[in-house]
This record gives sequence, C-alpha cells and structure tokens, in this order.
Amino acid sequence: MAVTDDAITKIKEMIISGELAAGDRLPPEKELSEKLGLSRSSLREAVKALEIIRVLDVRRGDGTYVTSLEPALLTEAVTFIVDLQRDKSVLDVFEVRRILEPAAGEIAAHRITPGQVAALRASMDGVTEDTDVEELVRHDLVFHRIIADAASNAYLTGLLEGLSSSTVRARIWRGLTQERAVARTLDEHAAIADALERGDAELAKALLTVHISGVETWLRGAL
Repeated sequence: MAVTDDAITKIKEMIISGELAAGDRLPPEKELSEKLGLSRSSLREAVKALEIIRVLDVRRGDGTYVTSLEPALLTEAVTFIVDLQRDKSVLDVFEVRRILEPAAGEIAAHRITPGQVAALRASMDGVTEDTDVEELVRHDLVFHRIIADAASNAYLTGLLEGLSSSTVRARIWRGLTQERAVARTLDEHAAIADALERGDAELAKALLTVHISGVETWLRGAL
C-alpha cells in the first residue's frame, strides 16, 4: 500500500503544481510510470483509487482524465462514507454538523442576498404544526441548504449536504416521538431567518448551534 500511496501523492503533486489541470488527459501509462519512477502496477492502483474519489475519470478506450475537480464532485466521497455509518455513529455526524452549520450561518449572515432570505421564508410557507413529519424534514433540508448556499463556499456546501442528508431518518424519528418537535423546529427556523436577514452573524451562529444541538441531545437520550 505504501508504494500505491506514493503514486497517489505524485499524481496529486502534478495536479497541485498545475502540470495537470482539470480536464487534462494523463500521459500514457508507460510514459507516466517512467516519468514518476513507478511500476505500472503501482500507477494502475493509484489511478483506481483516485477514480473512486472522483479526482480521475477513466474512460475505457480513450484514456484517463483529471475530472473537473468541482467541490460537489470531490465531496461525494465524504457523503459515501457517511452513508455507511450505522447506529450511534450518527451522533458523530451531528457533532460535525454542530460545528459546521453554525459556521456556515455566521458566514451566510454577511453574504446572504434578499432573494435567499425570501427563499428561506418561502421554504416555511404552508408548514404548520399539523404538517406531517416527512414534509417537515423535507422543508428542513431545503432550509439548511439555502443557508449553506448563502455562505458561498462550495466545499462547505458539499460537506453539509452529505452530512445533512445522512441524518434524515433520525430527524423523522424525533418528529414522530418528541412532543412539539414540529412547532419547535418552525420557531427556530423563523428566528434563524430573522437573524440572517438582519445580518446578525453572532446570533445566527448561536441559534443554529441550539437548533442542531436540540436534535443531537434528543438522539443521545433516545439511543
């Protein structure tokens, strides 16, 4: 594995240095292995690994290319790993959300546009205490995605998208079993939207911390 790791590092260095750019085709295997001082088998394993995490795109009969390297593409690996988690490991996901989502809210407070504020408000339209839990969670996903987008950081958005989607079942479970979960979520969302509209970064950060912590605390008691 150490030899393969070395091969991965050398290809990564070629991309970082600009020798290979997004969309570029890699040199033929024999040429590249000689250039990097690697065996062809090690190079082959490195290419497979980098294909899995969407850094390289192997096109059969055509060649191997560097992908677009877009954040959403590269963070798919994180989403895949999170999707494999089970049982109490979902608590670890909530811990990470509790760190990242308030940070996104703090940034978003400085960058959010009137259109995005309106989208936040619109995402709450028609949602009441009588709304079923599945619909509430759909609203919740949209609400948090708008905030992540407002932070204007594609890597942060990609990470949060993967983390948020992996906690859907826990959020539905909470909504079905915890008293006033729907009303509490609506109140918290309204307060967060108000803080973002005013550009109050510290308040938005604090409110999102409380919002995420509420589900996490409930889940710790339920598991």
